Amino acid sequence: MLLNNTDWIIVFAYFAVSLGIGIWVARSTKNTSDYFTGGGKMPWWLLGVSMVATTFSTDTPNLVTDIVRQNGVSGNWVWWAFLLTGLLTVFVYARLWKKSGVLTDVEFYEIRYSGKMATFLRGFRAIYLGFFFNVVIMASVSLAAIKIGGILLGLSPVETILIASAVTVIYSAIGGLKGVLFTDFIQFFLSIGGAITAAIISLNHPKVGGLSNLLSHENVVDKLSFFPDTGNVEQFITILLIPLFVQWWSVWYPGSEPGGGGYVAQRMFAAKNESNAIKAVFLFNIAHYALRPWPWIIVALCSIIVFPNLQSFQEAFPGSEAALGHDLGYPAMLTFLPHGILGLVVTSLIAAYMSTISTHLNWGSSYIVHDFYKRFVKPESTEKELLWVGRLSTVVLMAVAIVISLLLENALDSFQILLQIGAGTGLIFILRWFWWRVNALSEITAMAVSFVVAVAFKVMEYYGLDWFNGWQQLVVGVGITTISWVLVAYLSEPTERSVLASFLEMVKPGGPGWRHIIDISPEPIKGIELEDKTWKVPYGILCMISGTVGIYSLLLGTGHFIYGNLIPAILVSGLAVVAFYFVSRFWQKIVE
Repeated sequence: MLLNNTDWIIVFAYFAVSLGIGIWVARSTKNTSDYFTGGGKMPWWLLGVSMVATTFSTDTPNLVTDIVRQNGVSGNWVWWAFLLTGLLTVFVYARLWKKSGVLTDVEFYEIRYSGKMATFLRGFRAIYLGFFFNVVIMASVSLAAIKIGGILLGLSPVETILIASAVTVIYSAIGGLKGVLFTDFIQFFLSIGGAITAAIISLNHPKVGGLSNLLSHENVVDKLSFFPDTGNVEQFITILLIPLFVQWWSVWYPGSEPGGGGYVAQRMFAAKNESNAIKAVFLFNIAHYALRPWPWIIVALCSIIVFPNLQSFQEAFPGSEAALGHDLGYPAMLTFLPHGILGLVVTSLIAAYMSTISTHLNWGSSYIVHDFYKRFVKPESTEKELLWVGRLSTVVLMAVAIVISLLLENALDSFQILLQIGAGTGLIFILRWFWWRVNALSEITAMAVSFVVAVAFKVMEYYGLDWFNGWQQLVVGVGITTISWVLVAYLSEPTERSVLASFLEMVKPGGPGWRHIIDISPEPIKGIELEDKTWKVPYGILCMISGTVGIYSLLLGTGHFIYGNLIPAILVSGLAVVAFYFVSRFWQKIVE
């Protein structure tokens, strides 16, 4: 055990605060709306910070460390590219989700599609996302907790995961979303403070010798570039081109769903109004991509000097063979923290773990309760009964995630598996709001084909049929899935006209993709003509482009300041100011 009494006091004090918040909030939780959306009355700043805390998970610094150690700083474009998805949600989809009036994004299927296919899709998606996919995400996050617990605390995987999940399950089950939001607010500041502290102390390690020595060290100099080397065509395509031109719009990934969805949509449903929903998601994207990465990157670079290879982990931590991987670099660097600070940083990692797991528990439970149990099992359920089903499903989700976490090996591998499973489904989530031809069967086709293709690639790898590398698998998967669902959309029976007209009247998405339905509607669709003539989506896309330039400029400008490149830092930061000016100008066109 590396923690002393002071460290443990800090850890258990945080546990007590989290439990206290859950118990306090539980007294005001009267129904499923309170439990899953906070009654739809939450402010933007609380929701935005909560989303940042949720994605500030225990596995994220491990994933970033794994990426930096193997592919350098530029390797982070595999997830930085999802900023495009996030800002598309901010400026185009946030207001549409809020106007839809649904409790979960899965409920969307029965207001957008018709017939038994829509009903099946809602039920299937509720179990597929809320249970199977969700527990894989939680298991991946728990894998990072296992590695940190093994390195810092000397705990076995089972001991680590049972301790880490116990408090989280309790306050998540009794407090619902409001309990998650309030604890997330505390967890965010703990997590960012812990990450910055870890970076500062890592820089002062004797083998590192400060920032200037880090940046000039022979182990690190070839890892510092913001962009991959164009001379290495394979790496350039894999790390930069595919994420920026294919991955962001074509791949469904939790927290970065094209068109919004998942727990991001859940936070938008919890907002007071459309304005608060938009501000919350914008705050999340700025903090997620521009504020947080550099402390993790600094620790990762330091770890390359202190632990230059996998063998050095084995030598420093005997018995770590089962968890051996480059993602051990982050928890390994934390072992050099002094007591007291070690307790704070470990608490920040526990907070990061709890914020992510609690969100996924509440999000997954909302699907099981609202979109499966109440919709299909017992429609006449009372609110009290539904609350108990929600609490029970929370416990079950965590139990299954624990079992799966003990079978995983590597954070980056888990990330790549999830990307491949969702390859090709993203475009349908973008277009279903703006093209009447998209129907329930086309969505089912997209999910089924993407999953089958992902499994086929794994079977081929198992039998040594390595016909495609990683990025080629992604492109092939996207191509096959997209062609399949588009063909089905054209060849299958379209959604009932009355359902499409009702959707148009409720959400008013606008655009040429709905012109056919407007033209053939026997009666004028209320309010749709004005919306169609003043379509705001083009300005939303301009906001997205400007915002992307601004946030990337902040990200890279911070990097230039850290590297000591003063003039490029000032120029890139100036570009951020100009970009955000254009965001404000285009946004005015939207709200006029």
